[in-house]
Amino acid sequence: MLLSILLFLVLLVTVFWYRPPLALGSGIVGVGTLLLAQLHGVMWLVLLPVVGVIALLNVVEWRRRYVVAPVYAMLRKAMPPMSDTEREALEAGTTWWEKDLFSGNPDWDRFAAIQPPELTEKEQAFLENETNELCGLIDEWDVHQRQDLPPEVWDYLRQKGFFGLIIPESFGGRDFSPYAQSRIMSKIASRSITAAVTAMVPNSLGPGELLVKYGTEEQKQRWLPGLAAGTELPCFGLTGPEVGSDAGAIPDLGVVCKGEFEGEEVIGLRLNFHKRWITLAPVATVVGLAFQLRDPDGLLGDPDKVDYGITCALLPADHPGIEIGRRHNPGAPFMNGPIMGEDLFIPVDWIIGGPEMAGKGWRMLIECLGAGRGVSLPALSTASGEMCYLMVGAYARIRRQFNMEVGKFEGVQEATAEIAAGAYTLEAMRQMVTRGLEDGTPSVMTAMAKYHATELMRTLVNHGMDVVGGRGIQLGPRNFLAAGYHALPVAITVEGANILTRSLMIFGQGAMRCHPFLLDEMQTLEAEETHEGLRDFEPLFLQHLGHISSNLARLVVLGVSGARFSPVPSGADDFSRRWYQRINHLSAALATCADVALGVLGGDLKRRELLSARLGDVHSQLFIASSLLKFHATQPRSEEGNAHAAYALQRSLHAAQEALLAYCDNFQPRALGLLMRAWCLPLGRVFRAPDDRQVRELGALILEPNAVRAMLATKVFLSVDPEDAVGRVESTFQMLLEVEEPFIALQRAWNKGELDAETLDEALQAAVDKQLIRSEDVEPLREYDARRRDCVLTDHFEALL
Repeated sequence: MLLSILLFLVLLVTVFWYRPPLALGSGIVGVGTLLLAQLHGVMWLVLLPVVGVIALLNVVEWRRRYVVAPVYAMLRKAMPPMSDTEREALEAGTTWWEKDLFSGNPDWDRFAAIQPPELTEKEQAFLENETNELCGLIDEWDVHQRQDLPPEVWDYLRQKGFFGLIIPESFGGRDFSPYAQSRIMSKIASRSITAAVTAMVPNSLGPGELLVKYGTEEQKQRWLPGLAAGTELPCFGLTGPEVGSDAGAIPDLGVVCKGEFEGEEVIGLRLNFHKRWITLAPVATVVGLAFQLRDPDGLLGDPDKVDYGITCALLPADHPGIEIGRRHNPGAPFMNGPIMGEDLFIPVDWIIGGPEMAGKGWRMLIECLGAGRGVSLPALSTASGEMCYLMVGAYARIRRQFNMEVGKFEGVQEATAEIAAGAYTLEAMRQMVTRGLEDGTPSVMTAMAKYHATELMRTLVNHGMDVVGGRGIQLGPRNFLAAGYHALPVAITVEGANILTRSLMIFGQGAMRCHPFLLDEMQTLEAEETHEGLRDFEPLFLQHLGHISSNLARLVVLGVSGARFSPVPSGADDFSRRWYQRINHLSAALATCADVALGVLGGDLKRRELLSARLGDVHSQLFIASSLLKFHATQPRSEEGNAHAAYALQRSLHAAQEALLAYCDNFQPRALGLLMRAWCLPLGRVFRAPDDRQVRELGALILEPNAVRAMLATKVFLSVDPEDAVGRVESTFQMLLEVEEPFIALQRAWNKGELDAETLDEALQAAVDKQLIRSEDVEPLREYDARRRDCVLTDHFEALL
């Protein structure tokens, strides 16, 4: 009996796994059950309900009447109404690899075909020449004191085309790829957060991108050459006192009416708006605006349509009625301020894209947020993480406490190992995300990138401050951490606050866009209830049932076997094979739990943010793990690279597992949550966090010249000027590497009392006399000791303003 039951379960799992057509699968299950009934009589009891289910699913009239129609009616009743704004947000953008991960069965052949991004010759030259020259012009402490970039830096940004990186060459721009933009912004950010933010805004969400994608030819000719040349500086007014991350709640209003413009009566808009926290507003010459549009008199041509929704327009900053206020103080000294307008009139042709784009602003904004979310903010975060790796690692080797480098204390290594793995992760994410942006506008992926990159930045910079201590706290020209630390709240908040991005966007939008059937099903449910609507819903519903069944079958096999026999990309090596298989397991778990949540909670899931955020965390961590594997595969093989990748992968999949368990443990009804937990992880917690050995390994590597350190150093501007905040630490670190052996011998003997000396000079002479060091080591050691002492000092001032 047990054998027959076991074979029956194997039969079901096999059929569900491979998902043959309904009729073929039904025939296989029916015949198989009949044959098993010959093995043991108990299977005759199973055969009857199996035949009943097969008949119910295969007789079209029965299936439609007793299964599909009741489900269709129930879902139509349960589905909450969707606003136009929500619908536009869900339909905006594209999907990419994140959709495969959500499916429960990633297509690894497709993943293997993804090529890493590369710089063109023009992009590489710009990075090595103009970008390096710009970085050389900037003194971040001078910027802090001025609370602005110096005039020569502003001029250089304009003259060299830093404000036109996304603008086509035909309009005078650079037309660089997302990867090139990211690399350029990272290098600038490694030198100056203020300069990076200043250059980011025209190249992310702003008039330039909106014009390139949606502008009329006349608008492009009017504005793009000036924006590319820097003679026009843009800002974009989106947020305000009553609207932050919920941009759909914009209260600013434009009313279509007739008015006078340049001596003629034209159809236009009467605008009233109050915008806050607008970057570059104090210096902008052209202002992009988002506002609600109403047409009470039907002047746009549709007498039955009054409320058009969010619309975007472009205005000269000196247009009568625009008031640009004084500067905000966001902590970092970039230009940021309010923009107001009261009862001002503009022609209807100033709507971006012309009158036919009236009311389509929200979709435009959602699709264009990818540059800020996927390029600019992750670039800033990546630069901060990589500079933490280089500077904190170097400083932790230079700085000594208790006669030992501080970086060798295990408590410190717990922080520096996270910095090492985090910097490696950020670079891997940057490459994967920018590659995805070359293929479209994947809004879910860029939301993941924004949230996790900025949160990693927060973690790594705070770890860096813990290690460096007072040296990172005291402001001054020596401080190499303060600018990044002060920028943290800005990165966390802008382009959609991180709390909202995690709790609502990643899974809320991800479930709709990445699920193979959900969005199409919802569209059929929203249509008017007709026989045709039911007929359109039926094949989607049946495919959805097959999808659920397949993932349930896959999940039980993957969970019990540790996913050891699941597919991996062609060419996967010994290092990566098991990681790919673990992703298979967690992908099937994510897909199953998502379908359970959607089926049980329905529209209420939108309000269950704690649950949806955890599913979003699982999805994000799987994307991060994929990024790590792709990045590792593109790098030259080294033990150091393997150590960084393994730590980062282990941390990522452990985080995914913990989010999955927290979801199951908090799911209601409780019994279903426990069942999901057992089904997803039948062997318990199989994904372990990095252990102490790995912490010590990465904590030691970050102190050493290694392959990963060398790779990260090529992504940033790394000064070696001893008078520079960064160069002081880097040049001292490089000097230490040359004299470390005699320096350690000297320190060890002196601390043990083996040298009869009170001063360094006396100790050096005594060490030479005892043949602990060579005479030719004396001068380099004397110079290093002076540099070491200078390196750990903080600035002090006569008076503070």
